[in-house]
Amino acid sequence: MHDGFLVHERFRHLKRAVLLSVAVIAVYAYHQPLDEPNGGTWFGYTLGGIGAALILWLMWLGVRKRSYKGAFSLRGWLSAHVYLGLALIVVATLHTGFQFGWNLHTLAYTLMMLVITSGLFGVYAYARYPSLMTHNSEGVSMDELVTRIAEIDRECLAAAQPLPDDMMRHVVDASENCRIGGSVRRLLSGTDPNCGTERAFTTLRDAAANVPSDLGPTVRAVLQLLGRKRVLLRTARTDARVKAMLDIWLFFHIPLSFALLAALVGHVLSVFFYW
Repeated sequence: MHDGFLVHERFRHLKRAVLLSVAVIAVYAYHQPLDEPNGGTWFGYTLGGIGAALILWLMWLGVRKRSYKGAFSLRGWLSAHVYLGLALIVVATLHTGFQFGWNLHTLAYTLMMLVITSGLFGVYAYARYPSLMTHNSEGVSMDELVTRIAEIDRECLAAAQPLPDDMMRHVVDASENCRIGGSVRRLLSGTDPNCGTERAFTTLRDAAANVPSDLGPTVRAVLQLLGRKRVLLRTARTDARVKAMLDIWLFFHIPLSFALLAALVGHVLSVFFYW
């Protein structure tokens, strides 16, 4: 779905968006109002109605995407959402007649552009990140990664029993100070500066050359387990980072969309009140 919604049915919705954009540009060029072009002419009202209908329809995706029933697939809705959302730039801009000021109407236009801009990031994110997550984790879920990490912790603690107390403390630290996620900054960095596993691996690796020969195989076995755990942690943190980026995008995109809806209602009511 994520790779195909932009080319859905051979760019059907891109063609529709281009056709709509060309049509309104052509009429705008032909239209000769008595005053300068603005949203108060018959054509301005027409464009305003089209723009308002597009905004309401595009926001409906948030409801529609939760249902997979019906002949119109989710992929089709996403494709239409992207391309008709871009066509909205043309429709809304011509509706304004390029008349801007410090008023509710310009606020609605500004919010619309912010929503569309954030939506463009969403297009990139949903086309790129899901495949990146699948490639990164090789189809293994986060729950499975956490289970494997916990299993390695148990194996490490068991294998490290013959080690001296100072080394054993590092193995325990690797088990107890192992976090995936945390603050927004830590999530987005995909790392943990206080990772006990990294400390334990580095310490045991540096000490491996100086341990008694009878403990050498034990240290190497523990290092091998810690190395496997490091790989799993890196995979899990990368997945958490990508998911966090998608969640943060939604955190901005959805509230901006509802702010646009509120401004649109205010814009329409004020126009009819003064009309």
